[in-house]
Amino acid sequence: MDYKWKAFSVTSLGSLMAAVDSTVVLLALFPIASDLRTDFITVVWVVLAYLLVSTTFGITLGRLGDLFGRKQMYLAGFGIFTIGSLFSGLAPTGISLVGFRAIQGFGAALLMANSFAIISEAFPARERGRAFGGTAVVWGFGSILGIILGGVIIAFTTWRLIFLINLPIGLIGTLWGYWTLRSTEVRRTGAPRPYFDLVGGLLFTAAITLLLVAVSWGLLYGWSQAATLGMLVGAAILFPVFARWETRYALDPVIHAEFFRNRAFTYGVATAFLQMLALFSVNFLLLFYLEGIAGLSVLTASYLILPVAVGTAVVGPFGGILSDRIGPRIVATVGLLLQAGALLFLTRLTTSTPLLDLALVEAVYGVGGGLFWPANTASIMSETPPTKYGVGSGIMNTFRQTGMVMSFALSLTAITLAVPAGIAYALFVGTISGRLSPQDAASYLSGQSLAFTVSLGLLGVAIVLSLLRRPGRRESPPGVRGPEPAAEPIG
Repeated sequence: MDYKWKAFSVTSLGSLMAAVDSTVVLLALFPIASDLRTDFITVVWVVLAYLLVSTTFGITLGRLGDLFGRKQMYLAGFGIFTIGSLFSGLAPTGISLVGFRAIQGFGAALLMANSFAIISEAFPARERGRAFGGTAVVWGFGSILGIILGGVIIAFTTWRLIFLINLPIGLIGTLWGYWTLRSTEVRRTGAPRPYFDLVGGLLFTAAITLLLVAVSWGLLYGWSQAATLGMLVGAAILFPVFARWETRYALDPVIHAEFFRNRAFTYGVATAFLQMLALFSVNFLLLFYLEGIAGLSVLTASYLILPVAVGTAVVGPFGGILSDRIGPRIVATVGLLLQAGALLFLTRLTTSTPLLDLALVEAVYGVGGGLFWPANTASIMSETPPTKYGVGSGIMNTFRQTGMVMSFALSLTAITLAVPAGIAYALFVGTISGRLSPQDAASYLSGQSLAFTVSLGLLGVAIVLSLLRRPGRRESPPGVRGPEPAAEPIG
């Protein structure tokens, strides 16, 4: 087997573990709350803690991988994620579970920041779309498996098993990665010792942490709270301080300004952020709709969003292959257009919308994701120089996951503005029994329609940016020779 496919198999195990975990946890929120006797707010933090930590450390850990070895960082991610899973499965209280989920999130940050760098290093540029298309299949399959496994586990065993099933995957992945992955040459003979911009890393991590915690705090405790406003002000101060440090004083910046002078890279990252900001909340809102309007249980509702994962898994490889052949711009834009069409339908959901129609629209939504994700990822990584793959991957993942957190906040805020907070949290945890009352259902549909309409507007901006990007200096479709850079443009 070629090394590139061995490397892909290692990163696929990490992606599979993360994908299963991301879906199976949502099914277990009610039994977690019941067994640990915790409140709705703490249960929400079980989800948010993972998202926040995996987002805030992405760029810093990617840079460390560039400097000190991606293999080492990736294997550390496997180990930390596995340890976090073990502790989560044994958590005695809701608060402790939140902390252990944060440990999982740190491991996930190590995995995500370095997995795309490992793939980009192993595959030539003309085959990266295919590789990322394969990753889309793994994520889609993992999401499907998470829902099926979650249903079986919750029905017949204990919620603790949803975390403990990560242990064999993590152990196998760590050992296989150790034997398979090549060590990155972090320093040539006679070259200076690797330098990490500690001040820049701390400034960025503090700034993004304040921003994301402020968004989460505002969602759960109120946007006028002094803590919420204070963290927003702190983030507004630290981001400019970070930018000034990086451009004026850092010897080797964590994020070189030249990254964002590259139009293809910048537009690709911005498109990824907007796409995730617009769409991450969709699955949550669909679950809420199926529970509160269709009157389904959380498990049955989860089965009915499987078409999204199936569409992504089936089309992902074709999206990657097409991206390799004709370039990512058209493929990614077509994917976004399909998702916009699905969103337009979702803005018009009513109490009588047939579930078969909804399932077909979800499949179209998943197909759009299967086209967009591998093409856009290949575009971003092709614009990143090999010595900075970890940073490029970290930037992309940080922006994507920042969009996730904000989209999560957007969906719950829209619903809490439309219906009482107790109903919104009951929908989230899965404790709604039967349909909402006609009055609450009408209010919910109004809030949901507003959320989907805002998402549609954001996706429209993403479509424009995706169209405006051009093949960059490192990327052109096969047979078309792009202009060669005079020197390494970044770093």
